[in-house]
Amino acid sequence: MENERPFWNPYLAGVALGLVLLVSYVVMGFGLGASSAPTRVAVAAMHLVAADATEGNPYFSQYVKGGQNPLEDWMVFEVLGVLLGGVIGAYSAGRMKRGTVEMGPNTTRRRRFVFAVLGGGLLGFAARLARGCTSGQALTGGAVLSLGSWVFMLAVFVGAYALAPVMRREWR
Repeated sequence: MENERPFWNPYLAGVALGLVLLVSYVVMGFGLGASSAPTRVAVAAMHLVAADATEGNPYFSQYVKGGQNPLEDWMVFEVLGVLLGGVIGAYSAGRMKRGTVEMGPNTTRRRRFVFAVLGGGLLGFAARLARGCTSGQALTGGAVLSLGSWVFMLAVFVGAYALAPVMRREWR
């Protein structure tokens, strides 16, 4: 694409992310994470259509007890900010073109979307099982030296290195 600007330097981006994590702790009293935001949105939608079932369920009722709104949580607003920031960043870097999909030459648009949806679904499911997403586990858990978070990230890197040769064909 002719108007694209280069990506950020990864070291500068890492320092910036670390500073955002520090500010999050100082201002909000929490680290970064995102995995409970989709759960809260799903519970809010469920509560709209089946309030009795939501309130009667031991797991879902914790989000709506006492008349609280599951969407009134800092993590929901954090994820909205991440989405907005991603759109602004892509647009300002000239990487947001109408009707284009970034993909390798050996794949189709449909295959790219199938992999994206399957990967996203698997990631979301695994994040709930691991009790946190990669941002919560790696950034927040790693920053407070949580052993479980370090083991989680080791497993992420091992899995990524194992799967990389299989996925590399899609991009070459």
